[in-house]
This record gives sequence, structure tokens and C-alpha cells, in this order.
Amino acid sequence: MADVGGGFGFGTGTGIGIGVGPYAELTFDSEGDVDRASQGAVARMEATDVLVFAHGWNSDRSTATRLYDRFFAPFPALVGPGVRLGYVGVVWPSMRFSDEPIPDFEAAGALAEPGHGGALDPATRQALGQFWPGRGAELDRLAELLAERPESAAAFIEFGALVRELAGVDAVHAVAGPAVPAIFTDDVLEVCRALTLALARAGAETEAEAGAGAEAGAAVAEVPGLTVGGGLSGLWGGAKELLRQAAYYKMKKRAGVVGERGLGPVLAELAAGRPALRFHLIGHSFGARVVSFSLRAVPDGARYVRSVTLLQGAFSHYAFADRLPHDRGRGGALRGLHRKVDGPVVACHSRHDSALRVFYPLASRMAGDSAGLLGFDERWGAIGHDGVRAVAGTPRLSLDTALRDGVPAAGCVSVDAGSVVRRGGAPSGAHSDICHEELARVVVSAGRMGR
Repeated sequence: MADVGGGFGFGTGTGIGIGVGPYAELTFDSEGDVDRASQGAVARMEATDVLVFAHGWNSDRSTATRLYDRFFAPFPALVGPGVRLGYVGVVWPSMRFSDEPIPDFEAAGALAEPGHGGALDPATRQALGQFWPGRGAELDRLAELLAERPESAAAFIEFGALVRELAGVDAVHAVAGPAVPAIFTDDVLEVCRALTLALARAGAETEAEAGAGAEAGAAVAEVPGLTVGGGLSGLWGGAKELLRQAAYYKMKKRAGVVGERGLGPVLAELAAGRPALRFHLIGHSFGARVVSFSLRAVPDGARYVRSVTLLQGAFSHYAFADRLPHDRGRGGALRGLHRKVDGPVVACHSRHDSALRVFYPLASRMAGDSAGLLGFDERWGAIGHDGVRAVAGTPRLSLDTALRDGVPAAGCVSVDAGSVVRRGGAPSGAHSDICHEELARVVVSAGRMGR
């Protein structure tokens, strides 16, 4: 059995800390193997409809439980009298850098000033050790370099090599392999410079939205290390971001595995044993990838998945497309799978999400992209940034419209949730600002569970 990194161990999920019920947790390891006791708890639920929520990146199990408790709280008052809800929290091995605060959970983290680096705090170092077990020596060296911020190109080269090793990217194969992001193959100094600039821009945009005005934008040009003669120490903030992106690269692949090999088959088993159960899948960030990839395991003609709601989904906005606009001979990774759902696939998105607006495209670009690391290219957009793309007939709704008129009964739907998903500091912006009754009402509308 594979590691369960990120501080998540197997457990039965009895509902401790959850204010709604019945509640259970489905716990998976990094290869998608489920804890059978947790599956049994779901199978015994007395419910007509089961909400299945998969978290994105989290620092520990308690954070996931708090998220589920907060998000599920409004549902009992929203559903109709014929609906008996069951609640399931999917727990899978991921991690979160502690400088990415979750709104309403904790005080805003103090991100180091753009360009001035930022050592790994103890909580993040511990989480990285759990996420990459057995790699303590490499992580300690990375932490040492981030703390010292040496003015040395050789130090950056060493840092980049260690990050590639953690990400599982072979340096020789990476140059030729088309599926390896450029951030792991291009010159490490140029990558760190680009990431430092992206951090500065994200921070300035966040400050501007908070009312700091033009002064915040002007600060981008003043970041040391971004100009000739500016030195190298100012690029260690970008180096830390490179490490963060290596963790996200690993989580992105893991989320697909957990969804396709873990959650999908488990839901199929549960549906076979309880054919009257209706499942409503919800995913945040990489958890949206988990629930979406679980659709690959839905048998043809099955009707048990009644809705899918994606909250700030961290995967391609072209995932469900039959044909990619830039390559008509290929489709998205999940092409056509929205047709496996007996109801809609609703993608909630927000322009205030810096993680998806700025950093997801950086991490997703492929080696050899002539546009460069900071060039705009719609090929690399995230579904949580601008919704579903290249799927014919997909309506684009404001949140107010979706709440007033409901969402369509089938097909892909994009809902602009930026009116509520709007709080959060750099580097992630509003990426984790999802605990709102309005979003719960979207789930209820998608699942046709309302009063």
C-alpha cells in the first residue's frame, strides 16, 4: 500500500467534528486504495442522496474535516422534505503550504515580500516530509538554501535539480518529454525570475483589489533580481514557488489516480449494493479533479451520479471537450464524461483566484512553448478560472442567475462565483474561499434536491 502523505492516515471517519449527519469519510492512499472500513460506513448510511466532497490541498486531516463541517452546514435547511441527506468527506493524501490561509479558518499568513525569498516554516517542512516520505535530506537542503538565499547561480542549479528529483522528473527525459511542464526543464534562473515576477504581480493585484491602489502595481517593478544588476538573492521567492509547484505537479497526478482507481470504483460498488442511492459529487481545487476522474469508472447507462459541482477546479478548462481548439485531432482528458452524469456538471469559477489565474497556467505549460513562461495562452487555462470551454451549448451564468433560475438539468454549466469567492491573500487569492451558502445552493439546484 502506498504512502498516505500530508498527515492523512486511514480511519473510519465517524463524524467527529461534523455538525451534520449521517457523516462518514472515504479515505484513500496515494495509489487510490480505499480503507474498507470507511467504505462500509458509507454503505450503511440511511439516505436518499449522498453528498460526496473531495478536498483540494490541505495541511492535515483536521483541516479537511473543518472544511467539510463548514461547507455542509447549510444543507439541512436547503433541501426538500423528501430528501434525506448523507454526507461523505473524501480524504486523500495532499498538502498545503502554510502561507496559503483559508478564509475564516485562520489569520492571513504573512507571505514574504515578493523577491525577498522566504524560508520554509516548520509546519510546511513537516507537511513536505509527510508528502514526500523518505526524502528528508533533500528537503532539509532545500530549506537550507531558502533560508540562506545565496547569491550563487550554482545554488539555484542545485535547488532546481533537487526539485526535479522530488517531482519525479528525470532531467534527460524532461527535455524530450512533451508532458513535462517547462518550469522543470527551462533554465532555473529564468524560471525563478518568472515565478518571482508572477508572485509580485499576484500580490499587487490582490492589494489593488483590497483598495491599495496604483502604488501596489508600481511595486512590481521594484523587485530586486528582476533587472540586470539586481542580484540573485531576490529570486529565492521564485525558488520557493518552484518547490510549491513541484508539490502541485505531484498532487495533480495523484488526484487523477485517486479519482479513477479509487473513488470511481468505490462509488460503483456502493451503487451496485444500494441502487436507490443518488450521489452528488463536489470537488474543490485538485479535489475537483478527483471527482471528475472518478467518472471514468461509471458504467455505461448507469444513473447513480446525479450531479457534479466543481469549486475552483484545478484542471484544464478544456478537459470535457471532444476536440481541443488548438489541436482538432485530440480531445480533453475527460472528453465526453459529462454525459456519464444523470444531471449537470457545474463549474464554479472566480477571477479572484490567483492560484488558478496566475500560477496554474505557469505550471501547466509544456516544455518548448514558444510563448514563454509568462506569455498568455488559453491552452493552459483552469476550469476554476474561467469555466468550461470548447463544449458546445455550455451556458455561462452569473451566480445570481443560477440561484434565481436554477441550473440546467444536464450538460456542462459555467457559473461565475466571483461575487462570493473573492477573499484571500497572495499567493493563492480567493482559491480557498468556498464556504458560502450560495455555493451550497448551487449544489442543491444541480442535484434537484431543493424545496
